[in-house]
Amino acid sequence: MGLYEELEQRGLIAQCTNTEKVRDMLNNDKVTFYIGFDPTADSLHVGHFLQMVVMSHMQKAGHKPIAIFGGGTAMVGDPSGRTDMRSMMTVETIAHNVSCFKEQFERFIDFSDDKALMVNNGDWLMGLNYIEFLRDVGVHFSVNRMLTAECFKSRLEKGLSFIEFNYMLMQSYDFLMLHKKYNCVLELGGDDQWSNILGGIDLVRRTTGDEVYGLTFTLLTTSAGVKMGKTQKGAVWLDPNKTTPFEFYQYWRNVDDADVIRCMKMLTFIPLETISEYAERPFG
Repeated sequence: MGLYEELEQRGLIAQCTNTEKVRDMLNNDKVTFYIGFDPTADSLHVGHFLQMVVMSHMQKAGHKPIAIFGGGTAMVGDPSGRTDMRSMMTVETIAHNVSCFKEQFERFIDFSDDKALMVNNGDWLMGLNYIEFLRDVGVHFSVNRMLTAECFKSRLEKGLSFIEFNYMLMQSYDFLMLHKKYNCVLELGGDDQWSNILGGIDLVRRTTGDEVYGLTFTLLTTSAGVKMGKTQKGAVWLDPNKTTPFEFYQYWRNVDDADVIRCMKMLTFIPLETISEYAERPFG
């Protein structure tokens, strides 16, 4: 079984820009890919963990991950999946959160011997000349097309700030920079990032003529479609000081029976054959 088929059978793949090409790359080539993480808190949560699991699957198959931390994009805030505007954070808070992310990432991804990279998009976004950015990047984006993106469309009735409207351009520019600097050819992300990923692919093609690709993975939800990773106290964090090991254990211990096999497929590295055997056993 190839990597693409394993990710597919684990229920991780949601959408892909060119299924045939991406399947061939994942199964037969060694490519550089990236996933972005905006440091909106001082800890990663279980939603991020799902993304790190995908990164680890990819790395174990010989591909090179780039974890990009949004030191620049966090200054704006991603409107995707939001009903209101994110609170503005200071540069100092963002820098602190990035440092926390880095410590947690090193527990899950192997960064030794250039097997993976951690980069901060603040390194190229914070020093941009706005007029040059509009001329070089903004010219390639259609406002009409952007307004059809789900991340913007769902916000139009309640209000979408101009600063948030820039987010897609900034994330797209990230893909362009990573393609130029590291020959990154694939962006991964949650399914709510589909529109932003398409923006980056289009920008790379228009400015370099190169073909790059995108793949989104399924968001972590229950069988009823409810987003997982939330408790009465809030998010389930990876920081033991924010969610204790006991609370973390109890959250997964209390997962509904109907969601156990799905979680095993998506969040563990247990072989699919073994999971199938568990699926045949009666619960209770």
